[in-house]
Amino acid sequence: MAKGMREIKRQIKSVQNTRQITKAMEMVASAKLRKAQERAQASRPYAEKLKEVVSSIAAASQGVSHPMLVTRPVKRTAYIVITSDGGLVGGYNANILRKVTDMVRTRHASSSEYELFVIGRKGRDYLKRRNYPVSQEVTELSDSPRFADIKSLTYAAVQGFETEQFDEIYVCYNRFVNAITQLPTVERLLPFDSVEHEGLASSYEYEPSPEGVLEVLLPKYAETLIFGALLEGKASELGAKMTAMGSATKNASKMINELTLTYNRARQAAITQEITEIVAGANAAQG
Repeated sequence: MAKGMREIKRQIKSVQNTRQITKAMEMVASAKLRKAQERAQASRPYAEKLKEVVSSIAAASQGVSHPMLVTRPVKRTAYIVITSDGGLVGGYNANILRKVTDMVRTRHASSSEYELFVIGRKGRDYLKRRNYPVSQEVTELSDSPRFADIKSLTYAAVQGFETEQFDEIYVCYNRFVNAITQLPTVERLLPFDSVEHEGLASSYEYEPSPEGVLEVLLPKYAETLIFGALLEGKASELGAKMTAMGSATKNASKMINELTLTYNRARQAAITQEITEIVAGANAAQG
């Protein structure tokens, strides 16, 4: 009985140590989440305004032609997949990777029809282990990523579309809603959908020409959307980690309570047994 009680005590101590770690991780993720959420939300108006300007140029200049505005028969597709570098984030990685792999299996007959650009070690390892064609990868990003961290990857993907290596590009990420909810999202990045903005055509004058402005703006717009998706993904990652560590802390507390109850019952049983033995010994001595 004493041996069993010592084992229960060790278990309680072990779970208490684990709870301290998960509680600390929850607090760290919570502190970082606010900044990441602000960055993600701040990027949305910029991307929307840039899209408005691009759409207005295309609407004002019917003769303007650019590869990113051209829809062509799809022979090859690129996917930009955004995951995390570390674990302990609940279903954050599993949800988006499941969505990507399901989409790939549904849309493509062989691996020659698509290519993957992966951000995050978890996604890279998962996809490479299953022999998916990973073209480029970026790992070990900080919790406050910069565009320079993914510049080479975004440039390769966008240039691949312009040179017709790919006929369409999708960006796959977790869209941040709140700390509890992150939506696995797959959006077509290129070619751009034509959006009409009536009344905007006369609002701007472009120098040296609409074509020249589009030549600069369209690649930057595509890169901005990718970076915005990364910011959304990072906020989602921290939200998922905070939620997962909060759940782990609650589960640890529940386990400690159950183990403590078991320990108290075992201790009570041991005390009762000792009293019974003492009483029996005393009766035997008297007899």
